[in-house]
Amino acid sequence: MNGTVDPPLLPPPDRVAGLLAELGSPPRPAVHLRAVHDVAHQPADWMEQRHPAVAFDREAVLFGAATHDVGKTVHLAELSGPGSAREEAGQALLLERGVSPEPARFAATHASWSDVRIGMDDLLVGPADKIWKNKRVPDLEDLVVARPAEATGRPAWEGSIALDEVLSGIGDAADGRLAFRASVPIHG
Repeated sequence: MNGTVDPPLLPPPDRVAGLLAELGSPPRPAVHLRAVHDVAHQPADWMEQRHPAVAFDREAVLFGAATHDVGKTVHLAELSGPGSAREEAGQALLLERGVSPEPARFAATHASWSDVRIGMDDLLVGPADKIWKNKRVPDLEDLVVARPAEATGRPAWEGSIALDEVLSGIGDAADGRLAFRASVPIHG
């Protein structure tokens, strides 16, 4: 891409790549979705390894991370400015293209972690959307560790320490992801 070197990011699922192509996604949102999808693997790994008895859908988390901001393909102003119109628009775009409501919901729920109806899958997409650029959200991280602690009876502080290690490691590599995103044009 324009003489830049891609950081070692995992590609999005084939289905997501096809959806983005179908939507005519500009390069910048596609790179953002790829980066969030890439880092979402690590919180999912953390959950599987630390809390194997806590139910969550890894594939749904990864799909959600790869599509959470798909609404930015039509709300381009939100690529560099505030707004939340992309959330409902993204969910509608996915539904219109045959994505079932369960995975399409991530476009609308990824920033709504304080809603008590939000499940573990949704909570794992939230930190990925923040930590890819080394942003920490303590309230969100507390929720990510509180749910498994409640389910397993383990102290939340133990989970906090372990999650902090994972998120700190992801955050340490944020400069490369941010530089790559900045090197990609917003529009095609």
